[in-house]
Amino acid sequence: MVRRFFILLLLFTVFTGTAGLGVIAQPPRAAALGPTLPARLTDREFWRLSTEWSEPNGFFRSENLTSNELLFQHVLTDLAARTRPGDVYLGVGPEQNFTYIAAVKPSMAVIFDIRRGNLHVQLMYKALFELAADRADFLSMLFGKPRPAVLGPKSSVIDLFSVFARSPRSDTLYAQTLKAIRINLTKTHALPLPAEDLDGVESVYHAFFWSGFAVRASPTYDELMTATDEAGAYKSYLASEERFAVMKNLESKNLVIPAVGDFGGPKAIRAVGAYLKAHRATVSTFYLSNVEQYLEQDRKSAQFCRNVASLPLDRSSTFIRSTNRGRGFGGFGPGFVSRLGAMAEETKNCRI
Repeated sequence: MVRRFFILLLLFTVFTGTAGLGVIAQPPRAAALGPTLPARLTDREFWRLSTEWSEPNGFFRSENLTSNELLFQHVLTDLAARTRPGDVYLGVGPEQNFTYIAAVKPSMAVIFDIRRGNLHVQLMYKALFELAADRADFLSMLFGKPRPAVLGPKSSVIDLFSVFARSPRSDTLYAQTLKAIRINLTKTHALPLPAEDLDGVESVYHAFFWSGFAVRASPTYDELMTATDEAGAYKSYLASEERFAVMKNLESKNLVIPAVGDFGGPKAIRAVGAYLKAHRATVSTFYLSNVEQYLEQDRKSAQFCRNVASLPLDRSSTFIRSTNRGRGFGGFGPGFVSRLGAMAEETKNCRI
């Protein structure tokens, strides 16, 4: 009987993990491994990351307040098929990034540029995305034009720009919006912006107000926003309230981070990569525009390749690049064609 009792006790211990009145500690279950990116960044974290990732202000041949690529949406269907929502978006330059972000729906975006002037552009946009209730509000503030009453959430992108084209600009609205932008950046977010950055933001905003849709002569802002994808569908970030909301949500959570950086430089891309690896995140998309041609001219292509190889990549990580169709470096609009590339495959032989 005693032997039988101890056999039963042993079986009970094996199946329940108990021994008498004690408890045998069970090994903890392995935590599910996945991205640990924050759902939002505090204002202090946002500015710290922007500052820590940035390099000194650099030189570029033009200011580029808007895109000069009229066919940049022609890769959107393929891009959405290749990438995963919730990964991290990287890009360069001004507003064309917003259309790509609205398409891939990342959990975080980082927008680089060698010029600090592009950081001013991005800060202006950040404030306007947060201040605007919808697309019509956004355009009203961006161009300093009173909002026409006929526009609403169901208005098409064609209607938005057609109606605003007939709306006169307002000095009063410009002054009110500029003040609201400053308050948003320096009071609401308490960003410690030096005077030269505030002056830069004001200069950018005045250019949009003064020039209107022709802030770039060609293609104009309305031409960029009313362009279509390869199937003729409107998919710019202003094509619908849903696409606009993707940007507004990320900006409101401080998850679109501008950084000053040279793609062939020693710091910016690698610093972002180290942060993403620490948070087990993967790069979804890297929009390059036509920067590679300038990297080649400056003999920085190899360093750029090594920088990209240091990023957390997988088979879905995708380059978007623009190439000029033989119109020379001064070409624009239809002269640029966008195409996609596999980041991991293209950089696999680059030594980090």
